[in-house]
Amino acid sequence: MAFEESLRSISLDADSSVGIYTGVPGLPGSANPNGGKQYHFVKITGAHTVGLATALADPIVGVMQNKPQMVGQAATVGIAGVSKVQLGGTVAAGDFLVPNAAGAGVMNAAGKCVALSGGATGDLVPVLLRFN
Repeated sequence: MAFEESLRSISLDADSSVGIYTGVPGLPGSANPNGGKQYHFVKITGAHTVGLATALADPIVGVMQNKPQMVGQAATVGIAGVSKVQLGGTVAAGDFLVPNAAGAGVMNAAGKCVALSGGATGDLVPVLLRFN
């Protein structure tokens, strides 16, 4: 079961990789699935702006907590504590995580975030954020 605890967050602007219209589930024009890039890793892409982290070398600043619907909207970024992260592969409790090409969490010893439970691709798992 995914949970969040003692999560500290900041608000930045969304760039085009995370400011994506998802609409209301089930309505015409809405994305399916409707998740946007919520619970994916993000990096700084400009002044006061975040975008999707898509590589091991990306300087991750946090995990997207909301679903900005367009470029420039507020992006709430979890920076410390326990956040949910969407997985891009199979992970065990205690594995270190990094972003894959889609910004989802995958196991890699070079990661700074720790999975607090295991899961498979597409699952949301609790992750201890340790970026400093």
